[in-house]
Amino acid sequence: MNSTSQPASRPFHVLAKPIGPICNLNCEHCFYLVKEQLYPDVKSFRMTEETLEHFIQQYIEGQPEHTPEVNFAWQGGEPTLLGVEFFQQAVELQERYRRPGLRISNSLQTNGVLLDDQWGAFLHEQNFLVGISIDGPEQLHDRYRRDRKGRGSFRSAMAGLEALKKHEVEFNTLTVVQNDNGDHPDEVYDFLKEIGSQFFQFIPIVEPEGDGKASYRSVGSEQYGRFLNRVFDHWLEQEDVGTVFVRDFDMLLGLVMGQPSSVCVHAETCGLAAAIEHNGDLYSCDHFVNKEDLLGNVTGQTISEMIDGVKQTEFGRDKRDTLPRPCRECPYLAYCFGGCPKDRLVNTPDGEPGLNYLCAGYKLFYSHTLPVMEKMAKCLRAQRPASDYHNIEAIVRDMAVAQGLAMGRNDPCPCGSGLKFKRCCGEKGANAN
Repeated sequence: MNSTSQPASRPFHVLAKPIGPICNLNCEHCFYLVKEQLYPDVKSFRMTEETLEHFIQQYIEGQPEHTPEVNFAWQGGEPTLLGVEFFQQAVELQERYRRPGLRISNSLQTNGVLLDDQWGAFLHEQNFLVGISIDGPEQLHDRYRRDRKGRGSFRSAMAGLEALKKHEVEFNTLTVVQNDNGDHPDEVYDFLKEIGSQFFQFIPIVEPEGDGKASYRSVGSEQYGRFLNRVFDHWLEQEDVGTVFVRDFDMLLGLVMGQPSSVCVHAETCGLAAAIEHNGDLYSCDHFVNKEDLLGNVTGQTISEMIDGVKQTEFGRDKRDTLPRPCRECPYLAYCFGGCPKDRLVNTPDGEPGLNYLCAGYKLFYSHTLPVMEKMAKCLRAQRPASDYHNIEAIVRDMAVAQGLAMGRNDPCPCGSGLKFKRCCGEKGANAN
């Protein structure tokens, strides 16, 4: 296959759906099962060898020249339905098109039901990171995650997790937060720790039903905020800072440190995280797989051309440019940027569209956690672990002494933030709770 890809202007990510929406479970809250309707005449949703090669070649060659790493994220549906052989072929193609010095990594999101020794051995050998979908202990997990006969999937998922552990496969957990488990943050957190997860992803379920409303399965906005806040407090109480990592907390701490958002949901713009279907169709986003947001197909256009194209560029900018006034004037704008466009279901009090369904929950989360996050950021600037946030005032005093710095109210803060002491670790900072 000849190279035809010109590098894109910026690094981009593509979420691969090599078996489309086909899954061995029938989870009530899954938003992707209905995507089968996009391809009513398709009998096999298995990505062909030709399409797989087009995708892998273009994804690698389309990255800017000095991109150090390309991550392949495989999802579904349920990608393990394709069998180990499919991913063996993918790894071989990645090596064929990998340029010197480029790192290739792979991640696989799965419900865990089909994982066994063969999968464990392969995933370990090829150093895959596995995300396993678990919504909490059995009664919470099985509330909506059931098979096609209506049976709970918890025990099968736990058997799959044991296969990962047996073969020392690195894994994290993805937990959807819905109306049921959203009232049990401590129980969910403790369970995830108990099964050995050290990295938690919490994804809120929001199923629109029109007029700014969401389904009964959806997590309530304030319920979601309370869930995250209690997980945060429990994380601190358990002294898990630095040993258990929660994606929402990592992202917020990075934003406080002045870094760009590590999660597209809270980035200022989007458009650099596309999704590819089984037949090579490229869509603007995993949550916008529909006819209106189809960018093209890898057999007729290159991925980099589509990512840099007018349609996708406008899609990405719309996230920022269509924010309603309450968002633009919100004190938490720099941490939220209106959230994911898929959740902008509510009208403002003035009737302006585009307010995020989860807005109230996000505000609860930011107001509760930012004071501690700011202390953690000061620790990191002082080259101390974030877990030292309790002692930030003493740390700053020691730094000032070691550097021979004054600590007058109008002097630069010794923590290195660039702010005056009175605006950082002085009285204002010391009183933050």
